[in-house]
Formats: sequence, C-alpha cells, structure tokens
Amino acid sequence: MAIVIDLDVVMAQRKMGVKELAEKIDITMANLSILKNNKAKAVRFTTLDALCRELGCQPGDILKYVPDEEKDSDEEK
Repeated sequence: MAIVIDLDVVMAQRKMGVKELAEKIDITMANLSILKNNKAKAVRFTTLDALCRELGCQPGDILKYVPDEEKDSDEEK
C-alpha cells in the first residue's frame, strides 16, 4: 500500500500517548494502535477529523503518499 500513516510521529511531537488520545477521540486503544502502527486498511473521515482536532494538525500531517518502490526500499533498511 502506498499510503503511510505517520500518526506516531505527530503524537510524539504533541507528547500524547495512545491512552490519552484514544479517550479524547472515543476510540479503543487497540484500534488507535492499529492506526499508529500503520496496520490499518482504512480510516473513517470521522476518525481522521477527531485526530486532527485533538492533535491540532492537518490530514496531510498524518497521511503520506509513498510510491510502492520507495516504501519497499525503506522497509529493507
């Protein structure tokens, strides 16, 4: 997949943990961890809206397009 979720980076910049953010956006810690660890296959717009609201960011701060060949070379490192 060519879309990468950089939620962990944004959370670290805001010094916010999974438990705190999960409570603020009313999502389970397990589902937030799936997003944070880039394992999600989809993101609801309502979830993206809540993430941006609580983290004070734009969707582009969380989601990034990486061509498959670039992503593959990053994973080999």
